[in-house]
Amino acid sequence: MRPNQIRTRLKAGKTVVNGWLSIGSSYSAEGVGHSGVHSVTVDLQHGMLDFSDALTMMQAISSTPATPLVRVPSLDAAKIMHLLDAGAYGIICPMISTPEQAAELVAACRYAPNGKRSFGPSRGFLYGGSDYVATADETIMVIPMIETAEAVRRIDEILDVGGIDMVYVGPNDLAFELDGHVGYPRPKSETALGEVLKAANSRGIPAGIFCGSAEEARDRATQGFQLVTPANDFAHLTRSMKDAVRVLADDTLAPPAQAVAKHGY
Repeated sequence: MRPNQIRTRLKAGKTVVNGWLSIGSSYSAEGVGHSGVHSVTVDLQHGMLDFSDALTMMQAISSTPATPLVRVPSLDAAKIMHLLDAGAYGIICPMISTPEQAAELVAACRYAPNGKRSFGPSRGFLYGGSDYVATADETIMVIPMIETAEAVRRIDEILDVGGIDMVYVGPNDLAFELDGHVGYPRPKSETALGEVLKAANSRGIPAGIFCGSAEEARDRATQGFQLVTPANDFAHLTRSMKDAVRVLADDTLAPPAQAVAKHGY
């Protein structure tokens, strides 16, 4: 089976830089895949795209060195299996707050006897290879998102569920719940992030996180997060265009306001 570059880098103790796609475009997906990132996540939760978009985007990513991931809209076993069959090499699932939900996520991603995934890896064979079924469970990654106060309280129980390959922190949802806003400073959610990271590290489970910029991603990697996402495609597109306008526009024009959450999750 085609290797999962995320697993390869994590095993070597290297940081994974993860691209993030919210715009339904195979052209953009191909470009981001060739940008040097190690993985690319197609976002079906908050992204402006659907399954048909995700399929062509994963096909485009397949032509690049990057490993394709998908963030699903919710904990829906049928949708998860469909996206795995379409070629996703990892599932990021939002709002996992209990060990029962984590176990349900694992079951949807694993073939029997390790789970309940239905057989039918249509594109899995094309992208992964003829040994896809035999090696899928050890290659595909199960990644619950930790982004609620309950998930933080129960992080030890969640991490004790067999089959979890990584946890992915949603800092802005945590900030909403714990600090009441997504602005800075947000001390309560930052403390919670540290608790999640410590619990994951103690078990040898890598942790990833969404960031608002490359600078924040660098800081999070220094903090100990092993997969970092330096903002999504829309943030990079609009930020670059704003920078160009600032260079070219009349200096009497006021710079556009920045979104507090920086297109984060």
